[in-house]
Amino acid sequence: MRTFPLPHTGTSVSSIVLGFMRITDLDRDRIRRLVDTALDAGVAVFDHADIYGGTPHTCEKLFGDAVTLTPTQRERVDIQSKVGIREGWFDFSHDHIVATVENSLAALGVDHLDTLLLHRPDALVEPEEVAAAFDALHNSGKVRGFGVSNHTPGQIELLKTAVKQPILFDQVQLSIVHSPLIAAGLTANMSSEDQSVDRDNGLLDYARTRGITLQAWSPFQSGTTSGVFVGDRLNYPELNTALDEIAEWHGSTPSAIATAWITRHPANIQVVLGTTNPDRVVEAAAGSDVRLTRQEWYRLFIAAGHTLP
Repeated sequence: MRTFPLPHTGTSVSSIVLGFMRITDLDRDRIRRLVDTALDAGVAVFDHADIYGGTPHTCEKLFGDAVTLTPTQRERVDIQSKVGIREGWFDFSHDHIVATVENSLAALGVDHLDTLLLHRPDALVEPEEVAAAFDALHNSGKVRGFGVSNHTPGQIELLKTAVKQPILFDQVQLSIVHSPLIAAGLTANMSSEDQSVDRDNGLLDYARTRGITLQAWSPFQSGTTSGVFVGDRLNYPELNTALDEIAEWHGSTPSAIATAWITRHPANIQVVLGTTNPDRVVEAAAGSDVRLTRQEWYRLFIAAGHTLP
């Protein structure tokens, strides 16, 4: 498992993050097996959110009921959760943030979160409210670090007008196929290319200069609602041929190479897995260690349908 130093903290994190959004159909034994496999593979970040499972704290409670980490395991695993999405609206108010964290801790069966992320940008955000909530949670020891999800550089800068703690993470959608985060910069100033439209407001370069670690969700998806591109030879024949050939060269698998494409980037982007299959976790962990050449990385980029000028 590839690890790297996490800016602003003096600690290191795993390149692979295991998400627990889809565990509602798993019994306790299968959840424990998933967690044990992840720990054995070196995964050291577990990702939750208060909304996962359809009703508040459902997946967190399933995890907490099934998993009891030893003190040694808890020390080396970062547990993160997210807050802010409510039914039909977003809420970054002080009271909602604090109350949600209290409920998440109870559901997970832990005494602190290593990281709390603001889930989706709240158009009515008041940075002073967020800052007061972060201070209260940090000072009480209930949350050690903070980040955001799906935020632009401007939205992060707005938060930072009041928030004192460093913003450690921004969790965003990224895969070989869905990569405007990267692709736009390669066709900058080309009015004839739709790819040149910057949909992320320069987030990748902003994050690298500010020491914000990006976390890639849906790393094997071709879009927000579309399916997995690995193995989809009908829609992505050239990409799957490239994945197969590069995987064979490295003695690996196509899914591992899709992981390696993200972890190869010098921004040290983490890959957030949504799988409930322990074997997929092992594959991704192995993929994080594969070092693609520049030629291989760009071949996959082009095979996914992106443009090089």
